[in-house]
Amino acid sequence: MSLDPRPIIARIRDGGGLSDADATLIARGLADGSVSDAQAGAFAMAVLLRGIGAAGRRALTRAMRDSGKVLGWDLPGPAVDKHSTGGIGDVTSLIVAPLVAACGGYVPMISGRGLGHTGGTLDKLEAIPGFRTDLDEDAFRRVVTDTGCAIVAASADLAPADRRLYAIRDEAAAVESIDLITPSILSKKLAAGLDGLVLDVKSGSGAFLTDPQAVRDLARALVDTATAAGCRTVALITDMDQPLARAAGNAVEVAAALTVLRNEPGEQALRDLSLALAAECLATGGIADAKPRLRAALASGAAAERFARMVAAQGGPADILTAPLPQAPVIRDIPAPQGGAHVARIDATALGRAVVALGGGRIRAGAPVDPAVGLTDLPRLGEPAHTLGRVHAASGTAAAAAIAAVQSAYTLGPPPDPTPLIKDRIA
Repeated sequence: MSLDPRPIIARIRDGGGLSDADATLIARGLADGSVSDAQAGAFAMAVLLRGIGAAGRRALTRAMRDSGKVLGWDLPGPAVDKHSTGGIGDVTSLIVAPLVAACGGYVPMISGRGLGHTGGTLDKLEAIPGFRTDLDEDAFRRVVTDTGCAIVAASADLAPADRRLYAIRDEAAAVESIDLITPSILSKKLAAGLDGLVLDVKSGSGAFLTDPQAVRDLARALVDTATAAGCRTVALITDMDQPLARAAGNAVEVAAALTVLRNEPGEQALRDLSLALAAECLATGGIADAKPRLRAALASGAAAERFARMVAAQGGPADILTAPLPQAPVIRDIPAPQGGAHVARIDATALGRAVVALGGGRIRAGAPVDPAVGLTDLPRLGEPAHTLGRVHAASGTAAAAAIAAVQSAYTLGPPPDPTPLIKDRIA
């Protein structure tokens, strides 16, 4: 087998697709470094522009999964997980994992960092002082077994091909491709040795894919590819025409998740979607009709207690439910251009880019992230817009730029017709 990736890249560029053997070579080269950054970027761009089809997606998913170790579990309950394709204010992972754990499931969640205009679960968790996402396999297994859930970065030997390609896709502007998104998401998840997987596929102005048919195609590709690999999988298509939480950033989104976990009022959309995703997770693991148990886990504090145990086990404060989170030095209200009007439209992608510009996301892989900056108190579609929320910034200059960006992202006028939070279910 040739070790030169250029003929493979050329075949994809010319519309020739990706064979099993070629996918194995590319994945191995990404993992061991024999495929250079330039070649990896060219590969990603060729796939973005020409596609590799369903067979190529399956081949690349399996090859990237098998580029490192594939875990197995011996647990008293099902090993299940959820994954979002990326959105603004989407912090459901921090709620779903302890909810599922409190109701008999186990969640070995391998997550990623921010990509493009969307936030990353690892960046959000690392806003918690001391929280470690870089656990080795023994520590990962111990936390999952003892607490029922752990959220970690992919280790160097777990889907290493995706670890590298994920960052290069972001730098090369090759994010919005079903043929790249599918293997990226599933290689990590399938390498975790799951019994069941639930996918939250975003649709709307803040999603990577804004065309409704493309969203459905992605959901179907994910479900079919994961099912072919032997993992019971369901996808929910959910609304991303507005931020899911009323916050966007890192520490501010952790605070939103804690609001739900503490069963406090507010963040209703975040609460509703988290409960729906958790119920689907348990169902894929063979635990049916779980919604009453999940609501009881929130009401009793059982889910919050699981989250606190996970945070402490991963190096964070034992009192996370009441501990202070990082706070930005400059906090300013965002005035609405027209007092009293309703929110008619939100450019959620623009809000995500405003957070990145504040320092809450990254333009290039490896860049530092400011955990404290972001947006809070964001009004939702149809609500009166007396203000457009608050900006949390590192400086007055950064705050002023963010205020202008948020004002541009909101369109005020007559309230729009309501849209469902969950638009469809693909199984």
